[in-house]
Amino acid sequence: MAGTLLLSVQEGVVRFGDKTLFDGLMFNIRAGEKVCLIGKNGAGKTTLMNIVTGARELDEGTRWILQGTTIGYLQQDVTPKEGQTVRDFVFEALNNQDGSHDYKIECVVEPLSLDPAALMTSLSGGQLRRAALARALVEEPDILLLDEPTNHMDLDAIEWLEIYLKNYRGAMVCVSHDKTFLGNVSEEVFWLDRGRLRVCPRGFSFFDEWATMILEQEARELHNRQKNLEMELEWASRGVKARRKRNVRRLSVIAAERDALKRDKNALNRMLAKIAFTPGEADEASSRIAVDFHNVSLGFADEGGEKTILSHFNVRILRGDRIGVIGKNGSGKTSFLRALVGELKPSTGKIKVAKDLEFSYFDQKRRDLLTPKATLHNILCPHGGDHIDVMGKMRHVCGYLKDFLFDPRMVQHPVSVLSGGQKNRLMLAKIMANPGSLLILDEPTNDLDMDTLDILEDMLAAYKGTLIVVSHDRDFLDQTVTKVLAFEGDGKIDAVIGGYKDYLAKRKGADAPRKVEAAEKPKPQPSAPAEIKVKQGLTYIETYELENLPSKIDNLEKEITDIEAQLDDHDLYARDAALFDTLSRRLGYARAELAEAEDRWLDLAARQD
Repeated sequence: MAGTLLLSVQEGVVRFGDKTLFDGLMFNIRAGEKVCLIGKNGAGKTTLMNIVTGARELDEGTRWILQGTTIGYLQQDVTPKEGQTVRDFVFEALNNQDGSHDYKIECVVEPLSLDPAALMTSLSGGQLRRAALARALVEEPDILLLDEPTNHMDLDAIEWLEIYLKNYRGAMVCVSHDKTFLGNVSEEVFWLDRGRLRVCPRGFSFFDEWATMILEQEARELHNRQKNLEMELEWASRGVKARRKRNVRRLSVIAAERDALKRDKNALNRMLAKIAFTPGEADEASSRIAVDFHNVSLGFADEGGEKTILSHFNVRILRGDRIGVIGKNGSGKTSFLRALVGELKPSTGKIKVAKDLEFSYFDQKRRDLLTPKATLHNILCPHGGDHIDVMGKMRHVCGYLKDFLFDPRMVQHPVSVLSGGQKNRLMLAKIMANPGSLLILDEPTNDLDMDTLDILEDMLAAYKGTLIVVSHDRDFLDQTVTKVLAFEGDGKIDAVIGGYKDYLAKRKGADAPRKVEAAEKPKPQPSAPAEIKVKQGLTYIETYELENLPSKIDNLEKEITDIEAQLDDHDLYARDAALFDTLSRRLGYARAELAEAEDRWLDLAARQD
């Protein structure tokens, strides 16, 4: 059955009124394929999903499906029924009266932290989403459609889902803003770009490289045909490339900052000081402290008894810190933030906040504080005018709204007509314009597409204040933070210098000794000879390579600039088609070599320190 064609769309046309969304739409879904579907908001991802399910018919063209093929779709909105349990909801479409499917409770329901006996009406919004995901998974359709499956999931559940989907026997089409998740589960990419569906034959991890090559080739072809499209071609050819270059630059900055922190062996001790802070501390040190938790305990009563959030917790958050907060749902991340801003009082200890600290706090619930009758213009420009100060730079309100995926024509629309996702983006736009000296973002990436995520990452890179981010998006954390607080539950909190990858490396390293201790004690081994001991750091050859990489990068950049200058000659193709072809091919190879050299330099520089 592997590789069998399950569904095919050929020459599809989809119109909404007088607007054509797709023209010449073509794609195939085969058994076992793992596909991620990406594109800007409004590009037609939901419409394409509906074409797959058959809920949206083509205006022209053909949709063919193999007889007997089943299709499952992760429900976005679940309306709980009175008296219905999680078990009843998850198995509603299956005949489970004999209990033949009960094994799936342990395989699917429990890893998603759901109680099969709980009533659906008692679940939170995030739990309802996970129940809908469990239902889609247990049905095991031939084609599984997932729309933002990682929203409202903690990192452990996301990692479990990645393993589950990689072993899933059916085909999968997934929409997600979580780049790490897509890179781990996908084998092919459907890219909706300007009304066309382009297919990348490899997974999302290779998408940027592939898309850059596609757009550059498109730019060269159109450049020689229609000179009057140069402005549009510049955007088309550099869109994805610019994102990759920004990521390299941003990663270089963050990598340098992390390395500096790692070289200071006392940084982590200052962050998680287990000592009492005396009133006589130096003014200089005190002036650097934004928030000081001293011996703080926090908890509350639930159905299982007293739940501990913080237990004699000590942490100093310094001005300029960029902290990521991670942990399972219910482990206390939000309670920690509420205590930080003064909404919760600790049962023991003190929380000292610098007098001049200005909080900005974004979370999913605060969107409801937006005045329903106020317009988008009123929200962003409450004192009138058409310009808004965005971290010291004046921006026109319409242009700023476009950064957050709003049609400028919506500027006078009331908040009451916005969807939940649009309210989130509006609240985020308002906060990022004037973020204060301590910015708290609680799950800011939900309902943002990848392009807007890049804009948010750039804004956070330019932000000079103290940043605290709660997120389950691993790539976003690695792009934005330099320290991690991991809430493990029962008041246990781990701290790591670096991003999520650094935390994961530490956790894997910490797990290894425990596994050895639990197993039979290994027999003593003779010491290895001194001359064959593994040396830490770089080898001589790697050190030589690191020293010479900057000159190699400079030479490649000069070569690329020279080739681009030659290709800018509009008459080159007519004058010497062979030279044009040679230069075009070499340009692609040179850019690939440059990207590889930059990545290699980052890797060796990090290992050297």
